Amino acid sequence: MSVPTRTVSPPKNIETTAWKWMRYSGVLLIPLVWIHVLIQDVVVGVHEIDLDYVLQRWSSVLWQTYDILLLGFAFAHGMNGLRQVVNDFIHDPKAQKVAAWVIFVFWLVVTAIGGIAIVAATNERLAGL
Repeated sequence: MSVPTRTVSPPKNIETTAWKWMRYSGVLLIPLVWIHVLIQDVVVGVHEIDLDYVLQRWSSVLWQTYDILLLGFAFAHGMNGLRQVVNDFIHDPKAQKVAAWVIFVFWLVVTAIGGIAIVAATNERLAGL
C-alpha cells in the first residue's frame, strides 16, 4: 500500500525569503567567522593587531572582499533578529512591513558604509595620505 504524498509550496513573501537567506548566509557565515578568529586571534594574536596591520591586510582585494562579506552576513543576521523582535511587538501587518523595510535599508546603509570605509582606508594608504 502506498502512502499518498502531498506537495507544499511555501508562500513567496518576506518571511520565506528571510528564512532562506538566514539558512544560506549562515552556512557561509560560519567559516567566515572561524577563519577570521583563527587568523586574527591565533595566528597573528590580538596584541599584534594595530592600524598598520589592518591597512596592510586591507591592501589585498581578497581580504577587503572577505571582511565586507563578514560584515554584511553578520550584520544581516543581527538585523533579522531585530526584525523578529519587532514583529513580536508590532502586530499590524502594514506596520510590520514598514519596519522590515526600515531595518533592511538600515542594514544596507551600514553595510555600504562599512564596505566603503574598508576600500577607502586602503586607497588613502596607497595614496600616501
